[in-house]
Amino acid sequence: MAHSVNESCVACGACVDTCPVGAITMEDKAVVNADTCIDCGACEGVCPTGAIQAE
Repeated sequence: MAHSVNESCVACGACVDTCPVGAITMEDKAVVNADTCIDCGACEGVCPTGAIQAE
């Protein structure tokens, strides 16, 4: 199961730096690569707006 990013994302980049497998890239908002994501939840914990959630 991967994580998704909703419209609350402010593109701060905290999740990109936290992801241990590099599954998150930044475009207009964070984008999680479901094929790479290991569902560790680290990104959820650092997101200041709660924009990242498990699918």
